[in-house]
Amino acid sequence: MEYIRVTKENLESEHICCAISNNRDIQVASKKAWLAERFDDGLVFLKSAERGKCFIEYIPAENAWNPLDAEGYMCIDCLWVSGSFKGHGYSNDLLGACLADSREKGRKGLCILSSAKKKPFLADPKFLKHKGFALCDEAGNGIQLWFLTFEKDTEPPRFKECARHPHIEEKGYVLYYTSQCPFNAKYVPIVEQTARDHGIPFKAIHIQTKAEAQNAPTPVTTYALFYNGEYLTNEQMNDKRFLKLVSEQ
Repeated sequence: MEYIRVTKENLESEHICCAISNNRDIQVASKKAWLAERFDDGLVFLKSAERGKCFIEYIPAENAWNPLDAEGYMCIDCLWVSGSFKGHGYSNDLLGACLADSREKGRKGLCILSSAKKKPFLADPKFLKHKGFALCDEAGNGIQLWFLTFEKDTEPPRFKECARHPHIEEKGYVLYYTSQCPFNAKYVPIVEQTARDHGIPFKAIHIQTKAEAQNAPTPVTTYALFYNGEYLTNEQMNDKRFLKLVSEQ
């Protein structure tokens, strides 16, 4: 498999491994705009030369868009290999490239979000354990932080206190999200309109800076839905899924 590193120079001409390739599509445009601003913070986006969901995205943890105390670590935002790419060792290739790059840059190790129970868009804890990662922290909602250290006796990463017990004061449905996931650009407005049409109290908070993300009330900032102050899910909603969720509350 040939891999391509996406940079400022080739960002506009490269696909970013989602289902939409048209740069004028709001989903692609929002994600690429987010990426363009992160490259100066050390973000690396490495993907298969073939179009599809086969990529890794990582960034120095000091610049990660998550509330972490993980100075000196590299934070993996996403390692995604799916569809026809699964079962060929590509995840090993991508993780290996991240490991080598992180060592070369003098990082202490890697960290990545997972969960006690497998959740959408989060790393599989079984895979992480198989690769030598260990659990180092867990928030009250089951979101976990795993790490792989390059040296013995290195202080493990931790969640910041603001995210350790995910809870907010606002009532109704409150969504925290970023432009890191391209599909938010399409589906967040759909859920907002669905809530208006059905008289459902709903508020979307678009996290737009690193400081906001690092002080969010949730370990997962790409998509975190609360109801009456309590964390519900990081699973992305469309109109039907949202209405089903509402009916279950």
